[in-house]
Amino acid sequence: MQPVVLLVGKLPGIVGHLADELEDLPVRWLGAHDHGEVMRQLDTEPSISCVIMGAGLNDDVRGDLVGLIAGQRPDVSIHLKDRASGPEGMADFVRKVAGAMVLNRG
Repeated sequence: MQPVVLLVGKLPGIVGHLADELEDLPVRWLGAHDHGEVMRQLDTEPSISCVIMGAGLNDDVRGDLVGLIAGQRPDVSIHLKDRASGPEGMADFVRKVAGAMVLNRG
């Protein structure tokens, strides 16, 4: 069974684009772009092992989502991408986090 990672980003298509770039990783990617989708994914997918959040969301939304995720699933690690690397840095960030946290590739 592949580990499951929830990607949270501003654009609804975040998973499709990133999943294509990261298809070599043995991970099942889920996506969400708003509070409702994040909560639905957490409610319906007990195998989520970590959440990776993009930098396109404003700080209030990111902070609110961190609180919701931590309250709903304290077993799940949450990783926030920096803004300095821009959108083009998302795939590399996801690859590093998934490698270290989910695939144990330290």
